[in-house]
Amino acid sequence: MGSTDLDNDKTEEKGITLKKSSDSEESSSEAMDDSTHMERSDYLENGSPIYHETKPEQESEERKQKERDLRKKLNRVARETVSDSIHSKVKLIVHRPDYDQENQQEYNSLYAGLKSIVGEIARKTMPLLEHEVSSEFAGNRYYGSKFQANSVAYRDYRYFARKRPPTESPSLVVGLRVDESASMSAFGRLEAAKRAVIAVYEFCQMCRIPIMIYGDTADVSKLEQMSIFAYADLDHTDSNDRFRLMGIRPRSNNRDGMVLRIMAERLAASSQQTKLLISISDGQPKAMDVYSGDYAAADMQQTIEEYERKGVRFFAAAIGQDKDIISEIYGHDKYLDISNLQTLPEQLVRMISRFL
Repeated sequence: MGSTDLDNDKTEEKGITLKKSSDSEESSSEAMDDSTHMERSDYLENGSPIYHETKPEQESEERKQKERDLRKKLNRVARETVSDSIHSKVKLIVHRPDYDQENQQEYNSLYAGLKSIVGEIARKTMPLLEHEVSSEFAGNRYYGSKFQANSVAYRDYRYFARKRPPTESPSLVVGLRVDESASMSAFGRLEAAKRAVIAVYEFCQMCRIPIMIYGDTADVSKLEQMSIFAYADLDHTDSNDRFRLMGIRPRSNNRDGMVLRIMAERLAASSQQTKLLISISDGQPKAMDVYSGDYAAADMQQTIEEYERKGVRFFAAAIGQDKDIISEIYGHDKYLDISNLQTLPEQLVRMISRFL
């Protein structure tokens, strides 16, 4: 699996049995010592990130331990999330991908072609955040001075709105899911997905929007029926996460409903008012043994409906041959038909900006 991290421990929890993989988390995390890392401090006016060097000897044991703790936490939370679902018996590993100097160079090369577009949209968006007025109402509250009848349909008791103080900015959190099935290698889909992920990541950094970016695949082995790659996470912000994104690659099958449930649960638990979960996928769900067709579609629709009631908004960016099926699963109002892959980065960034 390249430079991805695996969970070393034999774990038996919630009916899920894990065994050590040859590509262990320890071996990949140690590889970080061999390269010079870069830390982001700010952005230039043209949207380019400013870096300062962190030498390998400055990589502390404390930092490595935090990464190990994060991996264990992500695995535990993910397994707990699906323990009461149809995925409870699926053998799952959440990886925390590593990165190297080649990943840094690839990222900088791809971002060079995107920074003008991303920077322009961010410059138009940030004044709206800086000049938020107190007369606006923040909705989806348990109490407040204004009753919102249209919120009753969600049945979450958040039926009121209250005036937002001048110091309280619009609140948004973004989850971006990337399908890493084998078919992503066709027709430039992987390159388009990487460019889109970079654009969304940098836009969110500029606008200080919390973001989690997960990739996923299924059936890489009998011991790893579901693989999730935590490139960027809400609980652990690291400016080097941008380089981890270069680990996105085509792998095997896709068990969409499982990763959507795991990510949606994290977003639903966040404190932000608006929660977006965007899926970039080129095909319908299909994984062993029977996760396909109507069965998989029903699982995804049930997951979407369940977490929409908890305030998560879903969108699907369809970039492959199964666009009609993806549209039916997510709903026509949550579906983006990306016919021109070159426009995918800009379309996603502009869509996110509309929620600020």
